[in-house]
Amino acid sequence: MTFNEKYTAFTTIFRKEIVRFTRIWVQSLLPPVVTMFLYFVIFGKFIGSQISDISGYSYMEFIVPGLVMMAVITNSYSNVVSSFFSTKFQHSVEELLVSPTPNYVIILGYVCGGMTRGILVGILVTITSLIFVPLKIHNVGFVVLYISLTAFLFSLAGLMNAIFAKKFDDITIIPTFVLTPLIYLGGVFYSINLLPSFWQEASKLNPILYMVNGFRFGFLGMTDVNVFFGLAISIVFIVILFFAILYLLKKGVGLKE
Repeated sequence: MTFNEKYTAFTTIFRKEIVRFTRIWVQSLLPPVVTMFLYFVIFGKFIGSQISDISGYSYMEFIVPGLVMMAVITNSYSNVVSSFFSTKFQHSVEELLVSPTPNYVIILGYVCGGMTRGILVGILVTITSLIFVPLKIHNVGFVVLYISLTAFLFSLAGLMNAIFAKKFDDITIIPTFVLTPLIYLGGVFYSINLLPSFWQEASKLNPILYMVNGFRFGFLGMTDVNVFFGLAISIVFIVILFFAILYLLKKGVGLKE
C-alpha cells in the first residue's frame, strides 16, 4: 500500500471509532464525568475538609490530577476493548485481516480512537473540577506528555485484552480484578509518603503510581517518585505491548479461531 492508502485506512478506522463513541455520548462521555463529580463531592469536599493539607496543597487540589488520570485510563481502555471485541463478535474483523491494510495501521487506528475518548473525558473531568478548585498547571509539557502516553498505553492494553477475549465477560475481568485495584492503590487518593516504609516500597511496583504522580507533578509540581522514571516506564510498556500485539495479529491469535 502507498502512504496515501495507509493514511486513508488509518483515518477510516479512526473516524469510525470517533463516530462510535460520540454517537452515544450520553453513555460514553457523560457517566464518567458524573462519577468523578461525585468523587469530588464525597472525597474532596466532605471527607477532604477533615484532612490536613498534603505538601502544602488542600486535599481537593491533591486528588484532582489523580481522578483525571483515573478517568483517562479507564475510558481509553474500555473504548478499545469493547470496540475491537465487537468486531470479533460480529465477525467483521475478518474484513480487516484480509485487506492489504498493515497491522500497525489497524493498531494505530483503534488506539488513537481510544486515546481520543480518554483524553476528551479527562478534559471534561478537569473542567468539572473547576467547580471546586482553581486550575493550576506547574508544567504543561508534563501534563500533555503523561496524559498522551498513558492514554496510548491503556488503549494498547485494551486491544490486547480484546484479542484474547472469547466472550463479553472476558472484557470485564481485567478492568475489575486488575486495573481497578492498581488505580486505587496508585496514589490517586493518598501520598505514599504517608504509608509505612514497607508499603511505600511495595507501592513502587505499581506502574500506575508513576503515571498518576507524573501527571500530578505537571499540575502541582509535587511528586512521590521520579517523574522521568515514570516516563521511561510508560514508553517501555508501550513498546512491549505494541510489538506483542503486532505479533498476535500476524499469527491471528484469538482472531482466526
